[in-house]
Amino acid sequence: MSDPDRPRFAPDWLELRERADASARAPELLRPLRARLAARPAPDGGPRGLVIRDLGCGTGSMGRWLAVRLPGPQHWILHDHDPLLLSHAGARMPVTAADGTPVRATTARGDLADLGADDLAGTSLVTASALLDLLTREEVEELAEACVAAGCPALLALSVAGRVELSPSDPLDTALAEAFNDHQRRTDQGGRALLGPDAIAVAVEAFERRGATVLVRSSPWRLGSVESSLISEWLRGWVGAAHAQRPELAPEAVAYLRRRLEECAAGELNVEVHHTDLLALPRPLSGSV
Repeated sequence: MSDPDRPRFAPDWLELRERADASARAPELLRPLRARLAARPAPDGGPRGLVIRDLGCGTGSMGRWLAVRLPGPQHWILHDHDPLLLSHAGARMPVTAADGTPVRATTARGDLADLGADDLAGTSLVTASALLDLLTREEVEELAEACVAAGCPALLALSVAGRVELSPSDPLDTALAEAFNDHQRRTDQGGRALLGPDAIAVAVEAFERRGATVLVRSSPWRLGSVESSLISEWLRGWVGAAHAQRPELAPEAVAYLRRRLEECAAGELNVEVHHTDLLALPRPLSGSV
């Protein structure tokens, strides 16, 4: 898998969605995660610092959300194939953890498919946000294999669930949602068959088959008039992807988008975009907790 095959996201879009992402993530998964991380033995009697790898980190929103919710010194390794996004992420990480201990970050440009169990040795946690649905079945299997073989927990947030609710409703909502979901499952230009909304089920099965305990929680965007800028940009992308998947929708889709943008501008449109968060807890390796 090479870098050109990966989608590239504009920093402006990632910035626009950050507040909605932060509100949506499932905080109830943090309690079992903190318990697992606290139970790790200190390495060779030294300090029990955390090494956290953020895969497909984008502008670093996951790190900004999570670092301040975990106690203890942390070293974040931010992975992405896009150097522009890495520069944003590295410059804006928190400097202190939940208990005031230091947080530092380094960046690593490259493809997450290159990470195996050996690369995760010494890693306390693998995390990612809005990533699973962009992977193939094989890539999810490889990620699960690497995490379980390394005894490394994985917190994978905000995977698309394939359900969208708009209020007021429109007769074209269902057709566009189905076309969008098919687009998310497309085979990309690199020949990769993306999982889209099937990613969570595939990931749960992949981790559980390898003996991990897996917890899933809903993490929906709930957007109203306060988020009108985000709704309008999301609408353009959602309708555009549906139209790309089913070109025969063109005349109706254009009129639909115009109507919905007018409703959004008037503060009359509410949108719920469903996501799912997943926490996988592999069995600890021999000699660890």
